[in-house]
Amino acid sequence: MMNISELSSIHLPGAELLLHPFRAAYWPEQSALLVADLHLGKAQHFRREGIPVPKQAGNETWDRLLSLLIDFQPQEVLILGDLFHSAYNEVWEEFIRLVAQFDQVQFTLVGGNHDILSDYQYERSGLAVVEEPFPIGQLLLSHHPMESVPEGYYNLAGHIHPGVALAGGGRQRLRLPCFFFGLQQGLLPAFGAFTGIATVQPTPEDRVFVVTKDTVMEVFGQ
Repeated sequence: MMNISELSSIHLPGAELLLHPFRAAYWPEQSALLVADLHLGKAQHFRREGIPVPKQAGNETWDRLLSLLIDFQPQEVLILGDLFHSAYNEVWEEFIRLVAQFDQVQFTLVGGNHDILSDYQYERSGLAVVEEPFPIGQLLLSHHPMESVPEGYYNLAGHIHPGVALAGGGRQRLRLPCFFFGLQQGLLPAFGAFTGIATVQPTPEDRVFVVTKDTVMEVFGQ
């Protein structure tokens, strides 16, 4: 486990979040782990549609989630949408087993556009499903970024899969996932390993923390 003192942090209205290189945020005051856009079952969905995908695709997502659950031992996992990629497949049973294994943890899903499973499947999983925006103190948790954020609140969202393009020597350009924080709205990187990246364009007021394999490093902002 990484020492908590080694993690980058961000102070938001009513919350301090620790940013983990596994593309998750930890909220110590709430003992809550925040993740977005896992897209579990995506590889199996593609294979069902006849698209060749390596069998190990998506395994990294499970490994990182289990590691975070063991290391932080959170009381709650807050999922900001797109937990499951599409229609039911056998990977959903793996998620149900994971929830049962960590029965002391409350798993809460803020529904996203890909979360289309039946009420029956959500009920049997033990997962709590809430509508967006889901308020906790001054934070408004959503999947889709809110178009307007009420004064005094801060919107934390997923959906975008934010990343930044960094320039290196020899005309090299590297796109990496990032945590993105504006004045009233922040974006979590996609937690799922089998997901894409959408390049964001920071303004001088924004703070951006790039995610590499082992570190989270601020590259734009204060």
